[in-house]
Amino acid sequence: MPGHIVRSKTAERVTLLLDSREGRKYLARHGWKEGMAIVMTLPSEPLEDVMGLVSVHPGAVLVAMVDEDSQDLRFIHVSETSAALQVVEESARSMSFGNFVDALELGGMATFRIRYWKYSAVAHILPVFDTSEFQQATVYQRTSTRL
Repeated sequence: MPGHIVRSKTAERVTLLLDSREGRKYLARHGWKEGMAIVMTLPSEPLEDVMGLVSVHPGAVLVAMVDEDSQDLRFIHVSETSAALQVVEESARSMSFGNFVDALELGGMATFRIRYWKYSAVAHILPVFDTSEFQQATVYQRTSTRL
């Protein structure tokens, strides 16, 4: 199809969220700012590869993925690496991003480091966006624009 690009399910869901006022409010409540990078990935991607993409962006970054089991759109907020943080041991090279998210689910926040980083960073998991509120607001917006 001319004019169309192939997009991942994660990219489509992030775009839908960013296109809504409710989605932007949700992200802003959890540290997102307009222009902030959002890296999209799959749960099976190696953590090192994902964080390699994160590290090319200045400042904090959101990482988005669709959970394979629940199909929820999940976000992780990752800080910049910092000399002010305790330098922790490298994450296991075999760790997938999905495994990292699972570990964050247990603690909510973690200081971590990958082998390419001199300093550590902090990651925290965002609560799942309540899609029922989003769907109700979307229906309202569609019906109110028809009047």
